[in-house]
Amino acid sequence: MVTIEILYKDFGVLADAKDKAGQHEKEYLSILSATKGGPGEKRLASQFITRFFKYFPNHAGTAINAMFDLCEDDDPMTRKQAIKDLPTLCKTAPDQVSKIASALTQLMGTDDATENSLIQSSFISLFKFDSKGALEGIFGQILGDDETVREKAIKFLGAKIRTLPEDTFDSHSEELLINMCKKVLQDVTKDEFIAIMEILKCQKSMTTVQGRQQLVDIVTEQAELDQPFEATDPDCVDRLTQCIKHAVPLFSKNVHSKAFVGYICDHVLPHLEELASPEEGVNGKLEMLKLLAEISEFAGDLENLEQRLQNLYDCLISYMPLPPAEESEDETHSGEPKLEFSAVECLMYTFHQLCRKLPTFLSGEENAERLKDFKIRLQYFARGVQVYIKHLRMALQGKTGTELKEEENKIKVAALKITSNINTMIKDLFHSPPSFKSIITLSWKPLVKPVEKSATSTPTLAGQKRTPITFESNGAGGKKHHKEERSLYHPPSGKFSEKAGTFTPPQGGRGRFNRRGNFRGRGRGQRW
Repeated sequence: MVTIEILYKDFGVLADAKDKAGQHEKEYLSILSATKGGPGEKRLASQFITRFFKYFPNHAGTAINAMFDLCEDDDPMTRKQAIKDLPTLCKTAPDQVSKIASALTQLMGTDDATENSLIQSSFISLFKFDSKGALEGIFGQILGDDETVREKAIKFLGAKIRTLPEDTFDSHSEELLINMCKKVLQDVTKDEFIAIMEILKCQKSMTTVQGRQQLVDIVTEQAELDQPFEATDPDCVDRLTQCIKHAVPLFSKNVHSKAFVGYICDHVLPHLEELASPEEGVNGKLEMLKLLAEISEFAGDLENLEQRLQNLYDCLISYMPLPPAEESEDETHSGEPKLEFSAVECLMYTFHQLCRKLPTFLSGEENAERLKDFKIRLQYFARGVQVYIKHLRMALQGKTGTELKEEENKIKVAALKITSNINTMIKDLFHSPPSFKSIITLSWKPLVKPVEKSATSTPTLAGQKRTPITFESNGAGGKKHHKEERSLYHPPSGKFSEKAGTFTPPQGGRGRFNRRGNFRGRGRGQRW
């Protein structure tokens, strides 16, 4: 049995021999045999094996296997020492990186936080020796059958890969990474999909127009827009919303969102009232409308635009009631319709964006009745909006910065943004013919500093002071009412999203994407 004293003696012989250490094979084999000894001998053997590894290429396989055995030893201190030493082998044997990366990936299944941290540090060292080989090793395990290893390996890549130095991956390594990620995406859970998309987004090649288009194509494939949409299925709704959320930052004037906009107009809006929420506490309907509004600006040349506009218009006016047959000052509020301002902002903004591509949708003799009905609804809705704006401004007037951070006032500020946006769009739509010139910042988006305009231009950003809108009595003609002639108006009751400024990505869900439309659990929890 090799003792600690013998190990130090063998070490001394090899260290004194320096570059001629390879001539002392007997001492190195003695060190290798110490991996069968006690915990102390094993920890020393780990350090000495890696120290003199380069001098004994004929025993490389035996040395690597001995190190793997130490990485799986029953003694935690031995395992940690071996895990720490293992990457050192790659300094002189870069061809072993893939094999060692595969072994380290398998070790990620441990529940020991300290040990896992060492594994990750050792793995990052492998990227310095051979990034391509390290990727081959880890993805070989990710695409394997061990679900625990797969989950932790993807999580590791998602968290660490963006922290690596910029020159870690050359073009060949990055190409391999992208191709491997595409393979993984053929069958992923919700969390895995999110992690893989974050990995892809931080690659250099994905920052170009072509790269962003490639990412959009990947997300579009995951969304399975060629499959039927089941509005009542939370998994189906969640899949679509998650895919759109990851595509939103990618869209631009050169990378279009028309596939998603068209799909929502065709398959989601006609069944909006049936739309399931992906999880409890999430307003799935409003979340979908917000996403549609965000991506509508970059829809490009949308096919079947007239039919899709019709679906959008039908959905919009379902939230914009006609005025009651008779209005009086004594009318009670109990029978008045509720105005869902948050939904209307989203739908009206989308309509405002898409209708500018086909302005004839609201003009011409054949559309006269549609326009007349629309203007009556706009007029009625605008009267309620203006009263709410007045009340909200009065409620917020004189509030300090600290007071505005209170939850109640934050909701009022958000509500003011929503109603101001609706007010601006109604002004546009009430023009004859309707106009689509105003630039709107959606209420939940950060305000962008406007480009300087000429002195004659009209400010349209939410929150700016506006003059009241005056409308024709029947929406299509007739005399305008003078302000003093109007009777006191009682607005219909309205409501806003409680979280008008943001929407929260649903958490949880462990089912898998499946390329043919299903999510299968693979024994790991609920379907997504």
